[in-house]
Amino acid sequence: MIIGYARVSTQEQNLDRQLDNLKAKGCEKIYQEKMTGTKSHRPEYDKMLEAIRQGDTLVVDSFSRLSRSTKDLLEVVEHLTSIGVDLISLKEQLDTTTATGRMMLTMLSALSQFERDIIAERTKDGLKAAKARGRQGGRPKVDETRIKKALALYDSNAMSIVDIAKTTGVSTATINRRIAQRKAAAEG
Repeated sequence: MIIGYARVSTQEQNLDRQLDNLKAKGCEKIYQEKMTGTKSHRPEYDKMLEAIRQGDTLVVDSFSRLSRSTKDLLEVVEHLTSIGVDLISLKEQLDTTTATGRMMLTMLSALSQFERDIIAERTKDGLKAAKARGRQGGRPKVDETRIKKALALYDSNAMSIVDIAKTTGVSTATINRRIAQRKAAAEG
């Protein structure tokens, strides 16, 4: 099946051009939404990822409609490739159903990995330099008392995780990680 995904960033923007391009490319089903691409969870995007199957082809008007960053794009493409889904971007003229498209994708992936490796090296060097000057790198430790309070609020079902984070000053990521750790410990 040929599946399309169209997105604009605001309610005022128009999807018509993208929809026309996707229909002209033969898309049988088109997921569309008006939502900023900076959101990690977009309802129609999530539905599309759940519905897409091995052998399908995903068509987008431009990579910018699909992802938030180059890193995010490569993660999406890696996921699609791993489940046997081809990708076509009309603007960038990248088509993973062709040998040239797959080669270009491989080159993009290699460049992205190189960029990640360089960032990791810089981070290590920066931490080493900070340590030599008597500073400790990394994120500051979160107060266990605040984490316990956050988990107690979660257990009470009185607030959403976002509200708990605002109330306690503990990030949603830390709260979710601790919830998962508790669950794993209870199951294991």
